[in-house]
Amino acid sequence: MSASGKPLIAVLDYGIGNLRSAEKALQHVGADARLTADAGLVRDADAVVLPGVGAFGACMDAFRAAGLETVTRDAVASGRPFLGICVGMQMLFSRSEEDPHAVGLGIIPGTVRWIPPGVKRPQMQWNRLALRLAADPIFTGLPAEDTWMYFVHSLHGVPDDPSVVAATTEYGAALNVVFRSGNVVATQFHPEKSAHDGLRLLENFTRIAAGALA
Repeated sequence: MSASGKPLIAVLDYGIGNLRSAEKALQHVGADARLTADAGLVRDADAVVLPGVGAFGACMDAFRAAGLETVTRDAVASGRPFLGICVGMQMLFSRSEEDPHAVGLGIIPGTVRWIPPGVKRPQMQWNRLALRLAADPIFTGLPAEDTWMYFVHSLHGVPDDPSVVAATTEYGAALNVVFRSGNVVATQFHPEKSAHDGLRLLENFTRIAAGALA
């Protein structure tokens, strides 16, 4: 907990995309969120967020160049709440069809695959979630059948263990878009761009970081 009495959330900064939008949204819902590449601050944080926009391979290269891999793995191993957003979600997987030569973090074992053919790629729209793990605290206050989030993506995660899929959405097929693996939650959509429902999810994450929601 920071000196302000708010949960300290480290938003990992590796210099690609508008990473500050996640920081600002978390601040809006009550976190002391800080965009940082400082390993000490990440170690001191109550929770950690890995956002991302862009291509899988380029993001992995920038992430490793920023020296964030070890401190990220340590944060996950510590049991602290950890949230991956959009390409940050994809980076938690082992590999991606977008760049078969790039190596992901493998924190969620599996492959990021292209959205099946027959629909426009990328999906750029609001879409409704089907909550498979509706009792997960990250979904507190969100309706199981009427939660809407904003998507910009051409790929989705296919984990080796299907039980970690916490929510799907329909776009030509059922796409996996929220994952829960231990203390790690990851979303394909952008909660910081998803109005009321997205801010509620980030508020839930902040409350989990503060120990007020379990």
